[in-house]
Parts: sequence; C-alpha cells; structure tokens
Amino acid sequence: MMSLRAVARTAAPRALRAVSASPITLGRATVRATSNVLRTQLSQKTFSTTVFRAAATEIDSELSEKLSTEIGYEQDIASNEPVPATVKDFLENGPFELVDTPGKEDVVLKRTFGNEQITISFSIADLQNYEPGMFDEDTALGDEEGAQNEEDMGEDGGAPVRLNIVIEKPSKGALNIDAVAQDGSIVVDNMFYYHDAKLAHGDSAETQHAAQAVYPGPPFGTLDEDLQVLMERYLEDRGINQALALFVPDYLDMKEQKEYLRWLNNLKGFVDAQ
Repeated sequence: MMSLRAVARTAAPRALRAVSASPITLGRATVRATSNVLRTQLSQKTFSTTVFRAAATEIDSELSEKLSTEIGYEQDIASNEPVPATVKDFLENGPFELVDTPGKEDVVLKRTFGNEQITISFSIADLQNYEPGMFDEDTALGDEEGAQNEEDMGEDGGAPVRLNIVIEKPSKGALNIDAVAQDGSIVVDNMFYYHDAKLAHGDSAETQHAAQAVYPGPPFGTLDEDLQVLMERYLEDRGINQALALFVPDYLDMKEQKEYLRWLNNLKGFVDAQ
C-alpha cells in the first residue's frame, strides 16, 4: 500500500500531465477547471503531510515522556545508592590512578612500581554479558545447600570480570597477563612475554597480528604449583590483589549505571531536537 506522501507526490504530476495535454485555446473555463484540479491536489498533499507530521510528533512526545520517566527512575537509584566501601577505599588508599572516559566501555588503572609501568584494563561489556543465577547442579535454586552458598558469598559473588594486565620495563619488553577478578580473587589464565612492549597493547591490527604469532606459554594452571604461587605473590606485590578483585566488579556496576543514564539523556536530547 502506498503511503500518504507517495500518493500526494504521484497525484500532482498526473494533474500537470492533464494540463499539458489540453489545448491552450480551450479558454478560461478550461484554465479555471485545471486550476481547481491543481488546488485540490495541492490541498490533499498538504493535508497528507500535516497528518504524517502530527502522527510523528505524537510518537516523539510519547517517547520523550517515557525517556524522562526512565531518566528520573535511574537518577533516584543513583542518589539513593552510596558508593561501595570497596570502591571508596581502593580509590582513596590504593596505588593506582583511575582513567575512566565518559561514554567508553573500558576502564584503565595505571601505576608506577619501581622502574615498571603497570596498566590494568577491564570493561563493562563483561557485566552486560553476565547472567546472574547461573549455578551448577550442586548450587541450583531450591537446593538448600546451594542457597546457603549463595548467602555465604555475600558481596563477593559478583560477575566475573576479565583483566588485561601489562607490566613493562624500559628496554625489556612487557608481561601481558590475562586474568579474571571474581569472588574477591584474581585468577590468572595466561601469561605472555613480549620483547616489544607495544605488542602487549595491541593498538593496531598490525600489532595484534604480530602478538598472535608470539609463543603464548602454557596455560597458567598447568605450571608447577610453586611457580604459580610465586607468580601470584609477584602480582600481589604490585597491587594486583584481593582489594583489586573486590573493586573491579563494584566499580563497573557504578559505571554501567552512569553510562546507561548518559545514554538515556543523549537519546532524549536527540528525540527532542527540532
């Protein structure tokens, strides 16, 4: 079915074709009749456009009101939720500098440790992909023992968050560590060594490709247990510890709420723009 605008667009040319086919010698009556046809078609086109615009305006208004309601709801939540102690303590007493760019998913922590530069990055994408309440058979809902385990986890039972840890030394390359922060612990998955520290950051497709060609080493969990313990202590000395593991998911909860509120405001501003 053609839209009202399409009908209006096609009607006027047909009227013009009728005019061009009529001899000029038909006189004033023909000219007057033709003029009436044109006025009718133009009036219909104007009416059609007005109806379309009125409908669009009504929908825009409803959407804007709904966005305002959602914004108010999120603002109430934000104003009534205090900053978690894990976040406040880490930011006030921890050794890391926080880099959090509004509108971006990733968060970065930076610090200097002796002659080392340490960078830790993580993202709210992990929260968006996480589905709470996913338990195995031993901790299924309705199982008393599973429910007790959930209660015992308390605030530590948040979403697992992937950490990309880079430790650089001048002219000595970098360690690139893949880890997960969950339940108040840092669990290391893999540890890479790059002669060129740029490969650890993967700022371009070229560096990412070059990094993939480097021998990754064995999975961390397959290493000698004493070596694993010493590597974990090595990371703890650099502030990659329980305090970090507790901070990361709590901070991402706050950031996700802020980014959602920012997104709602941006969307409303676009809808309301004339």
